[in-house]
Order: sequence, then C-alpha cells, then structure tokens
Amino acid sequence: MKPDNPLLRILVCPLDKGPLILDEPGSALYNPRLRRRYPVIDGIPQLLPDSGEPGSALYNPRLRRRYPVIDGIPQLLPDSGEPASDEQLAALSTLPAAH
Repeated sequence: MKPDNPLLRILVCPLDKGPLILDEPGSALYNPRLRRRYPVIDGIPQLLPDSGEPGSALYNPRLRRRYPVIDGIPQLLPDSGEPASDEQLAALSTLPAAH
C-alpha cells in the first residue's frame, strides 16, 4: 500500500474505530492507541479484529522521527517483553547522546 492511497483516509481500526498510520514500508497499518499492527498483504489491508498483532511504540513511524536514537533504545529497556510506554520513551529522550 502506498502512502498516497486515498483509502488511508477512511480505513479505521476494527477494534476502536480510530485512524490508522501506514507503517514503513507500507507493509502494515498501525494503531498507536492500541499498539496493534494490521498486515497489508498484496496491497490489501487485513483489518479483521483477529488479524491484528501486537506492535511496539518503538517502531511507530511518527516516534521514529521524534526519537532519532530509536535503534539504541531496545538495549536500554528492561527485558519485560512488553512495548515501551510513552513515559519510558519520553524519559529516554532526555538522556545525553552517546558519542
């Protein structure tokens, strides 16, 4: 699915009916509120409630721009198996840059 596809303006999450974000490189639609990814297979979004899989806030395209050190963040988080919360990401963004 391409970023300029007009369907992106009307597609919503099947669970909370909120807007979805096209995940890079267009292989999934992402719901940042529920942190769920819905795959796009052969250009067709799979928007059944059971087709969603847990996503991570770390790989939200908007957060990637906001947190340029995103590739280093997973090593700084506890190995809980859970996605980082917005509070954890905000705290990490205040750390001094590694040189």
